[in-house]
Amino acid sequence: MSAIVVASPVGRLRVTARGGAVTHLAWDAAAAPGGAADGVLAEAAAQLDAWFAGRLTRFSLPLAPSGTVFQRRVWDAISAIPYGETRAYGEIAAAIGGVARAVGGACGANPIPIFIPCHRVTAAGGKPGGWSGGAGAKGALLALEARRGGWRTLFRNRDSSPGSDAKP
Repeated sequence: MSAIVVASPVGRLRVTARGGAVTHLAWDAAAAPGGAADGVLAEAAAQLDAWFAGRLTRFSLPLAPSGTVFQRRVWDAISAIPYGETRAYGEIAAAIGGVARAVGGACGANPIPIFIPCHRVTAAGGKPGGWSGGAGAKGALLALEARRGGWRTLFRNRDSSPGSDAKP
C-alpha cells in the first residue's frame, strides 16, 4: 500500500492505493511517508489538481473501494451522477431498489470520496445532508462545481417537470 498527500481547497487529502488502484481518500491528512508517488498516485494527484482547478469534470482512475455488494451498487449509482448535478438519497434508493437510509449509510462508508462523488447526494428537498468530510467541505465541493458552470440541478425546482433543468 502506498499513499500521497495532496493539498486542496478543502484541506490536505491523503490518497492511498494498492495494486495499481485507488482504495482510500482521507481528510485532514498528515504528511505521507517518504518516497516519490508512483503511477496511479501521481495520476490521482494530477487529476485532483485539475478537478479543483475546474479543468476536469470526470475522474479516470482505477478505483478499488472495499465494501458490500449493496454499497458497491450505491457507489456505482453515485459515480454515474454527472458533474454539476445532484441526486437525493431517495432517488438513488429508487434507482437501485434500496431505501434512502441505507443509501445514506453506504455514502457514509464510501472510502474514496470525491473520486466517488458522494458530495453530489443530498437529503430530501435539496438539503445538503451529511458527509464524511463535514458539511463545510461538502458545501465547498458543491459550490466549486457550481462555479465551474456544471450546476444544472443543484437544488432541483420541485415545481418543475421531471428532468427539468430549471433553477429554483
